[in-house]
Amino acid sequence: MPSLREKTAFYLEDIETSLGLAINLIVLGLILLSSGIFVAQTYPLPPQLANSFHILDLIILVIFTIEYFLRFWSAENRRKFFFSIFSMIDLIAILPLLLGAMDFRFFRVFRWFRILRIIRFWRLETKLFGIKTQDGIIFARIFLTLFSLIFVYAGLIYQVEHQINTQGLKNFFDAFYFVVVTMTTVGYGDVTPLSEAGRAMTLLMILTGVLFIPWQLSELIKQVLKTVNLVEKECFNCGLSRHDPDAKFCKRCGAILPENSLSSN
Repeated sequence: MPSLREKTAFYLEDIETSLGLAINLIVLGLILLSSGIFVAQTYPLPPQLANSFHILDLIILVIFTIEYFLRFWSAENRRKFFFSIFSMIDLIAILPLLLGAMDFRFFRVFRWFRILRIIRFWRLETKLFGIKTQDGIIFARIFLTLFSLIFVYAGLIYQVEHQINTQGLKNFFDAFYFVVVTMTTVGYGDVTPLSEAGRAMTLLMILTGVLFIPWQLSELIKQVLKTVNLVEKECFNCGLSRHDPDAKFCKRCGAILPENSLSSN
């Protein structure tokens, strides 16, 4: 019989059972809600609404902190878990609460990293939207990763530039616009960072746009070219319809494939 620790680890990652799916949907919803609160706080708000958002954000941060320590406690290899990419993102996301007593305004920038946690749930996205093709899965992963990077960059540039560049970066939308035109190397020049940190971040955005976007597009093109050689051979277990011509087992679930197939060409 599985122990409590094993059950906790299972349901924090599982999306097939009702409980596992509910837990992951709740966490995903809290990530989106938290991100929405961050965006709203960059606009002028009535004091009562701003205070309500602050309290709600603090509650969400406490929940994320509890979730992180549950994942750490239930991990089979805690050292490996701690140094994993997803774990580091989770830890960065809760740093404002862990270091809040130190009263360092700098640590507020870490709250923007919470949206990166959405990448952890890309399997959930494919389940919710019924994405079955490998092309669709890769496209969804690229979109989620790129959107998360743009969101984080927008939050960071707003955090470091807003106080000294109130006309150029009035709210989150201005920051989001600046990041998009910078990462795509369009560079209209209507918004210019004034601080050293803002300029350094802008250089990092340009490098990200030059290196990351073409790399991700090349991965998608490779997958499209690979798909051309696949054949129609539907798996009766999971429904995946396209496989390699000589495939005998489903590459998603491992079930035995039917012998007959129709070429995709």
